[in-house]
Amino acid sequence: MSVGVSTENSNESPGLTESDRRSESQGAKERRLPQWFPRAVVIGLIVVLAAAAAGLGWQVHRNDVVEKARTDAMDAAAQQAVAMLAYDFENVDQQLADAAGGLAGSFREDYTKLVADSIAPAAKERSLTVQVTVQAKSVVDASSDEATVLLYLNQVTTSSDVPDAKTTGSRVTMDLEKTDGRWLVSRLTPV
Repeated sequence: MSVGVSTENSNESPGLTESDRRSESQGAKERRLPQWFPRAVVIGLIVVLAAAAAGLGWQVHRNDVVEKARTDAMDAAAQQAVAMLAYDFENVDQQLADAAGGLAGSFREDYTKLVADSIAPAAKERSLTVQVTVQAKSVVDASSDEATVLLYLNQVTTSSDVPDAKTTGSRVTMDLEKTDGRWLVSRLTPV
């Protein structure tokens, strides 16, 4: 047995001719990616990340707008509930007429008619005084321009018939719509 020493380079594939090696080398060059390809991938990733960041930024902005609307609608509902439901027989006409300024659409018309036909005459006849406090408030549903708010109210009523104050609790939902930058009540529903 004889031990042979190979003179071939160990990196070269055995049995390949010089022309096979050249073909293999040219194939490797042909398989290389163009120089611009890595840059295009990086630019593509930057565009995708920028679009994702813009989308998330828009969503955060939208959530902030709706959260502000929720807070503003809730405060407007509480103020309007007091304005609509509290009155003193001596000033009932003016107080409830002022309250109608915070109402929208057909609800405003219905409220104004109810005040003129029933509430104001009864208040004057029986010397009614009604005080209202909002005990709790919560948003049921809201968007940037519409909201439904649940209110827990306490009403303290005195009259010539019953001079001792009578306290009653009630719950109402108020539908509001944003018109010209103001939250206006479009419906009041006892719960």
